[in-house]
This record gives sequence, C-alpha cells and structure tokens, in this order.
Amino acid sequence: MTVTSPSISSSSKHSVEQLAVNAIRFLSMDAVQKANSGHPGLPMGCADFAFTLFTRFLKFNPRNPDWADRDRFVLSAGHGSMLLYSLLHLTGYDVPLAELENFRQWGSMTPGHPECHDAPGVETTTGPLGQGCGNAVGLALAERLLATRFNTDEHALVDHFTYALVSDGDLMEGVAQEAASVAGHLELGKLICFYDDNKITIEGDTALAFTEDVGKRFESYGWHVLHCDGHDREAIAQAIEAGQKETARPTIIVGKTTIAFGSPNKAGTHGAHGAPLGEEEIAATREALEWEYAPFEIPDQIRDVYRAPGDAGEKANQEWDKLLASYREKNAEKAAIWDRTQAGELPANLDALLPSWEEGEKLATRAASGKAINAIAEAVPELIGGSADLAPSNNTDVKGKASVTPKDFGGRNIHFGIREHAMGAIMNGMSLHGGIRPYGGTFLIFSDYVRPSIRLAALMKQPVIYVFTHDSIFLGEDGPTHQPVEHLASLRAIPNLKVIRPADPNETSAAWRIALEERNSPVALALTRQGLPALAAGAYGKGVEKGAYVIQKENGDTPDVILLASGSEVSLTIEATKLLQEKNINARVVSMPCWEIFAEQSQEYQDSVLPPDVTNRVAVEAASPFGWERYVGNKGRVVGRDGFGASAPAGVLAEKFGFTADNVASVASEVVGG
Repeated sequence: MTVTSPSISSSSKHSVEQLAVNAIRFLSMDAVQKANSGHPGLPMGCADFAFTLFTRFLKFNPRNPDWADRDRFVLSAGHGSMLLYSLLHLTGYDVPLAELENFRQWGSMTPGHPECHDAPGVETTTGPLGQGCGNAVGLALAERLLATRFNTDEHALVDHFTYALVSDGDLMEGVAQEAASVAGHLELGKLICFYDDNKITIEGDTALAFTEDVGKRFESYGWHVLHCDGHDREAIAQAIEAGQKETARPTIIVGKTTIAFGSPNKAGTHGAHGAPLGEEEIAATREALEWEYAPFEIPDQIRDVYRAPGDAGEKANQEWDKLLASYREKNAEKAAIWDRTQAGELPANLDALLPSWEEGEKLATRAASGKAINAIAEAVPELIGGSADLAPSNNTDVKGKASVTPKDFGGRNIHFGIREHAMGAIMNGMSLHGGIRPYGGTFLIFSDYVRPSIRLAALMKQPVIYVFTHDSIFLGEDGPTHQPVEHLASLRAIPNLKVIRPADPNETSAAWRIALEERNSPVALALTRQGLPALAAGAYGKGVEKGAYVIQKENGDTPDVILLASGSEVSLTIEATKLLQEKNINARVVSMPCWEIFAEQSQEYQDSVLPPDVTNRVAVEAASPFGWERYVGNKGRVVGRDGFGASAPAGVLAEKFGFTADNVASVASEVVGG
C-alpha cells in the first residue's frame, strides 16, 4: 500500500525556511542516489527536527568545531548519516559539497555511517544501533561532572546541552534501554533526545516486533516525555524549549514522523529505509515539493539561513573565551587543571606516585590495580569511573571519595549498575566529551557484554580503560559460567585495542601508567583474583612498556627453550625452569603482558627477546591457545585451555588442566627433545 506524505500548502512550499528544510531532503536523497547506496528515508523524515535544532537551539561554532562548551549532537541512528553531513555542509563546517557528492566512496569524509575522525562536527561514531544513545548519556554525564568541578558562581565554564536523534531501532536495542535507565536515575536534565517515531524498520512496520508504549517506558525510567508532530517545526521548537527548562529529568520528544517525507510513492514505506529512491521517484519528489534546483545545487538564500546560527555560535565562542580568560585570572589552580585535562596531558610526577612492591610480596593484580588507582587519584582528578556493580571485587573504587549521585556530581565513584554494555557506551561518550579519563570494571567473562562498545572505542581511538578482573579459570569455585577462556583471544582480535595482562603487582602499576599515557587506543587490563608474588626482574615499569621482555634469563649464551607467558602463568613458568635445570635444559622466560605493544617494537628488539634461531618455544596461558602460534611457531607448543573450566578450587583446576610447573617442564622437555 502506498502511503502519501502529509500535504504542504502551496505558500509554505515556497518560503525560504521551507526551502531550507527541503535542501536537507534533496542533498540527502541525491547523495544516496549518486552513491547508489544509503538510507534516504530518515534524513527526509527528520529534516524538520534537524533544521529546527540547528538553526534555533544548537550552540556550535563551525570555525572551531572542538569548542569545549559547544552543545553536542549525536545522530544515534547513524544510517541516516546524510542528514548530518547535509547539516554540517550547510551550516559552514569544513565539509565541502564535493564530499557530499562523494558519499560512501573511498577516502571521503562522508562514509556510510558517521565516523568521528572523518569530518569536523561529527561527535561520535555511530551505526550499531543503540550505541549513540549510550554515548549521549556519557556526554551529558561528562558535562555535569565537569560543571560541578569547575563552575563558580561567577563563571559558568561548562554549560551546554546534549541532543540526540534516536530511532525505533535504537530504542529496541538493550544498550539504549540500559543507558536510558542510567540517565533517568542520574537525572541528567541537560540531555534531550528526539525519537524519530516513524514506525518503520527494514522488514516493514514496527508492529511486526515492537508494540510497546515507548513514552510510558521512558516515564518509568524517570524521563520527561513529550509528544509532537515531527513535521511541525513550531511544535518541535516548543518541545525543545520545554526540555531545556526541565532540569531534573532527561527529556525524550516522541516525534511522529513519516519516513521519506515528500516522496509521493515511497513515503511511509520500508522501501525508503535503506535503498536509493530511484531517478523516477526523485523526479516525482522534486515535482511534489516544487524543488527547482539540480542535484547538489543550493541557492544563496538557503545558505544564508544556515550560516546565521554558525555566526551566532562564533560570537558565543568568543564570549566564552573571554570568560575562560577571566576564570584563569581568578581561579588559577582550577584553570591549570582545566587546561591540562582538556589537552589530555598527565601530571609530571605520575611515576613517583604509582606503588611498587618488593620481591616476594604477594598480592592479586586486581588488588594492585586498586592500590594504583588510589595512589594517583588526587593527582589525576580527571580519572573517574566505577564498575558494573562489582567495585568491591574489581577494586575500582576510590577510597574516601563520594559516589556520583543525582544530587552530587562531585564524587569519583560511578555506579553503572549491572549494565555492562551501557557502561561501555557511556564511557565512550565521557571520553569523547573531553576533560575526563573514564574507566570501568567488571569480570573478564563479562567483557562479552561490553564488546561492541570496546570495538567502537578502538575504532574511535578513545583511551577508555577497562578493568577486567577474575581473568582465568583460577577464580575457581564459581565455575565455567564465570571462568573466561576465549576472552583474551577475542579481545586481542580487536584492532587498536591494547590488552595488558600483568604478571605481578609491579607489572600492574606499569600497566596503569601505560594506560594513562595512551592517547589513541583503549586499554583492557586483565587482572587476577588470586595472589601473585612480586617478581625480581619485574620491578615497576621494567620491560612492560615494550609489551614483552626477558624476565628470567637462561644460563649460558643461548637458551635451549623459551617459555612465554602472561599474567599468573609467568611465575608458573619461572618455577618450571628450576625443574628444567635439573635436566640440564637452559630456559629463558619471557613475560608478554601486551602483544599489541610488543608488535609496535623494532624488529631488532623483538628478535632480542625471541631470537629467530631459537625455535624451541612453549607458551603458557590459562586461556584459549588461539593466537600463540605466531610466537611459538610450528615446532612449539602451547599449554592452554581448549575447553571450558569447571567448578573446583583453583589448585585442583591447575592440577587437572595441566597448569603446573611439572607439566610445563614436561612439555618443554618434549619440545627440546623432539
């Protein structure tokens, strides 16, 4: 059945404002048509909202896209990317018309879904539905955290809104529901979402799978819920104004829209969601909307409409610069922290603050991590985080510091609740905002629940820190549902993610230093539940910054065998060398806390740790052996775990699964003898 668009009166068709709104529609449909790929329906359906937001409410400066106090706009429904690209071009960002014509093509700044490093004004990488919702919550949370820390009665240094456009698909995803629950609980009143309620998905009407009352659901989360006609710009403006005035609740505006608004034959149908309209339908739409311009042609009178808000934003930015200058004069200490954290720089004395341990001291690396966090907490106030309801186990809390609550955003400890996925997406938003280094903890087994957000952090080059504890089968009696096996390999497979599994408390301190110094990659720390001895050669920082290093050298010039390990298995391999010595087998032990960092080292250094001519190698890790073949080669062996774990004390599991010094020595002897 064909659904026609709502009618537009003849007089309104020709108003400059209506032409400006339709410019979004035609830039979007023409770009999708030229690319022969994309999603024209959402930009056409949401053009009225987007125009209203960008021309009447959004605070931005296209000449300074990174202005710290700009409003943030998140297109969570990233498949409608041409909506954002059209707006950025029209409002004066450095997104040339040629880039719109090059939509979805190699090397363009207009990829199929928005990517935050490709074009100015794109706040976050979206596309996987629901992620942008979580990012928006993180952005709004960061605004509140920074406002509490830096604002004074005289200087409102941080005072901006976060807006998000979300879709039916976004709000079906669990991560969006988790994040919305967090936002409602924290009363993030400066978060305003527009829900594109067009009732269409790829398969057809949303009634096929989605019949709940979204507004009532959000009311139950504690949100301020408004309803409007998504094509009535005055109604949209009134709703945004009402959202801005509501300070105790986040706002969602349920906007009834028609997908592909203006298309005579495809409006309101799922055929307009993810495919070009086609030349004939675009011609019919031009006639229906009386659009007289050629593809990608935008008359000056329309450009003038869009340039005005950017000019206003530039003036607002200039006034804010004056405010910041005054702030620096009157609040020198706070201003110094502001400048340092906005630049992403660290205190100069970080090394001296991190704890270290004497040889033989025994401590779980999760506990060492907690001590590292607390040792640097005062010096690194931008380090703010928490756990998915596991802080006592993850050791992620900052002792003596308050929790972040709806009434007090001055705390250091965030309670994400049992919402691992939202935690990851929210941390991405906090990191993207700037001025905060977020960290979040859970058990390594539950990294699966965070994985989509980790992948996006890696794609966006965001230095988010994940504290994954209980990192192996050695957590024991909780059993195989809680014992990670494949997770290290799975995380190591994500490009641009650094996975660090420290061998002892000292390596853990070094891992935290590396994580904090990282600027372009997320870092995952894999930490033990059980105690590990501080190792003699593992003095704080030694070798960890190289990713792998010789922690125990062989007797003689050349090793008979190299034992490679990470985490808790390093001390195990060191024990195995004593048994090998009794057999006159000289073994080198290499600690490999981070494969990714090791791969960045020079070939000369890598060869010094793993001499190419020493092919007798055994890797030991209480996890899947997948991936270790690159280091042990065809002749080597891996002492790992191919199956799941079991419920039993850690010592029993070590014996049953072969993670003993005797077994490691036996395997190494076989490799040497073979």
